[in-house]
Amino acid sequence: MSNEIKHHLTDELLMAYSAGTLPEAFNLMVATHLSLCDTCRAQAESYDALGGCMLQDAPDSVDMADGALDATLALIAGGPAPDAPTHPSCDVLPAPLRDYVGGGVSDIRWKPVGMGVKQAILPTSSAASARLLFIPAGAAMPDHGHKGMELTMVLQGAFSDEIDRFARGDVEIADEDLEHMPVADISADCICLAVTDAPLKFNSLIPKLVQPFLRI
Repeated sequence: MSNEIKHHLTDELLMAYSAGTLPEAFNLMVATHLSLCDTCRAQAESYDALGGCMLQDAPDSVDMADGALDATLALIAGGPAPDAPTHPSCDVLPAPLRDYVGGGVSDIRWKPVGMGVKQAILPTSSAASARLLFIPAGAAMPDHGHKGMELTMVLQGAFSDEIDRFARGDVEIADEDLEHMPVADISADCICLAVTDAPLKFNSLIPKLVQPFLRI
């Protein structure tokens, strides 16, 4: 997959993911991208290894209680068996997303946003929001800027904006300096995962009016 993906996550995001300091919604984005991208997954694993070395060499280590490992293994063995997968691996939604949706694309509970666009807000902590977006082929999202960071990853189809074209697995990283109007390719409907840590800044009146109701 990595040879097809042109737009990757930054080192800062991968390091924060490895350190466990990202909000849940951003963790979901990173995990979803890593499930498709060999390049970023290898980089994340190198940060995991580096973190492990730092912990091993830390001077303030604490000895574990006798029998702690056996107790942990017993808890794992006594836990519920994992559910058998009910959706094929070729589903549009990678495994991290299927856990949040509770299935595949057919299980997404879409809500109309307007002009054929639909969204499904995913349950995450309040520190940031995550949503799935369905953009009909050839349709455009409203022109907007950002009050914080927005990550958008393509799961199906592709979209283009003032920056570039983004296809399956690609992640666009937008901040306060970017204003854009993503347009889905005419060849296929586009499904994206989008996470934000602040509301968007819409330039048109109607999107501004409905923004509180759509929680964007």
